[in-house]
Amino acid sequence: MPSEPVPSAPSGNWIANQPYLLLSITAMCWAGNAIVGRLAAGHISPITLSFLRWSMAFLIILPFAWRHLVRDRAAIRGRLGTMIVLSITGISAFNTLQYWALEHTQALNTLLLQSAGPLVVAVWSLLLLGVRLTLAQAAGIVLSMAGVLIILMHGDITKLSNIEFNRGDLIFIVALAIFGLYSVLTLKRPQIHGLSFVAFTFGAGAACLIPLFVWEVFTHPFMAIDTANLLTLLYVALFPSTLAYLCFNRGVQLIGANRAAPFFHVVPVFGTVMSIVFLGEHPQIFQFIGFALVLTGVFVASRKASS
Repeated sequence: MPSEPVPSAPSGNWIANQPYLLLSITAMCWAGNAIVGRLAAGHISPITLSFLRWSMAFLIILPFAWRHLVRDRAAIRGRLGTMIVLSITGISAFNTLQYWALEHTQALNTLLLQSAGPLVVAVWSLLLLGVRLTLAQAAGIVLSMAGVLIILMHGDITKLSNIEFNRGDLIFIVALAIFGLYSVLTLKRPQIHGLSFVAFTFGAGAACLIPLFVWEVFTHPFMAIDTANLLTLLYVALFPSTLAYLCFNRGVQLIGANRAAPFFHVVPVFGTVMSIVFLGEHPQIFQFIGFALVLTGVFVASRKASS
C-alpha cells in the first residue's frame, strides 16, 4: 500500500530524523509513568490527573506551536475527523484508562501487559492498513517479549503462574487496544508540523475530558495541593506527555507503526535501569540476559526490510 511521503526535518535538526533515538527517548520518558501513576493512585483521581496532565502539556507546547498551528489550520480542518479521533484515542481515553487501571492493579502487571503492545499494533495495522508483520518483525517481537518476561520475573518464568489479574488489568487491556489504534492512525494524520499535531491533540484531548473532569470534581475529593502532587503533575506533563509524544509521533512517522511498536519493550528495560541508578538496586545476571534479548529483538524487528 503506498504511503504518503514523510517530510524531512531541516538539515540542522539532526535528531528529528533519528527514529531509533526518538523512540528510545520515548521509552525512557514512559518508563517512570506507570510508577508515578501508581504512586499518584489515591492522591489524584485518574480523570483529574489525565485532564491536568494534558492541559499543562498543552499550555507548555502552545507558545512554540502557535505559528505552526496558524500555518497548518487548513490542513487540520481538512482532516478534522481524523485529528479528533487521534485526540480521543491517544490523549483522552488511553491515559485516563491507564491511571484508572493503576488504582486497581500493580505497575508490574501493566508492564507485563504492555509487552503485548507490538502485537496489538500489528493487528490494527493489518485491519486498517493491510500491513502484515514481516518474519523479522514477528521474530523480533517474540525475542524482545521473552526479554521483558525474564526482567520482570527476575529470571524465573514460573512466577507467571503466581500473578493474579484483576479488574485493573482488564481496564489496561482496553487502554492498550486504544493506544494501538492511535499508533496506527497517526500514519493517517495530515502532513503538518509535529508541534501543530501535538498542540492540537493535547488541547482537543484535554477539552474532551472537561465533562468527566467536572463530574469527578463533584463526586470525588479533589487532590491536595502539596509538593508531591505538584511534582507529579509537572513530571507527567513534561516527560511522558510533551517530550515523549513529540518523539513517538515522529518516530512512527519515519519508520511506521509495526517497526516502532517493539520499542514498547524498552520501557521496562529503562525502568529497571532507573531502579538500579536511583534506588540503589544491584544489577543481576538475569537483567543482563533480559536486556540483551530485548535489544536484539528490537533491532531485528525495527530494521528496514531489504528490498
